Amino acid sequence: MSRIEQLISEIEEYIDSCKFQALSTTKIIVNKEELDELLVELRLRIPDEIKQYQKIISNQEAILSDAHSKADAMLAEATAQTNELVNEHEIMQKAYASANEIVEQAQLQAQEILDNAVNDANNIRQGSVQYTDDMLRSLQAIINHTMEGAQGRFETFMSSLRSSYDIVSSNRQELSNGIITEREDEPVQ
Repeated sequence: MSRIEQLISEIEEYIDSCKFQALSTTKIIVNKEELDELLVELRLRIPDEIKQYQKIISNQEAILSDAHSKADAMLAEATAQTNELVNEHEIMQKAYASANEIVEQAQLQAQEILDNAVNDANNIRQGSVQYTDDMLRSLQAIINHTMEGAQGRFETFMSSLRSSYDIVSSNRQELSNGIITEREDEPVQ
């Protein structure tokens, strides 16, 4: 398990360990500093993981180079055999046929090695892209969950303020009604 996967597991465990908000079974209370620390470490780790996958992809060049050298060796061997056969006049036709067959086999093997190397490199590249996408999808889900939690807390706070505001307004209204009544009762001078 990579460090990124461990961090994501830690973030999930942390979220699971958070207490639920009062009167809610879906909204939780999150320690912002603790979650920020985990997210910062995750951001720092993602480039290291990507570098590891880039190193794997860079091995594609070594595989292709090895395939080329094997193909060159096969072609050199075929050329040497052809030269030996050409030196003997009576079997010249046989030498050409054999040499052509060896060259053709060498080319087929070289092409097969190249195709396999390219397929392996493409699979590695696709795997690293998929892995990075999976990590980013997990991070996106965590951030979304955190934003929803924050939105819920904000809405609860606004509701509480609205209730307090309504009570204050009602009390002021009652007081203002009492002030008007006292003035009406006073005799006109």
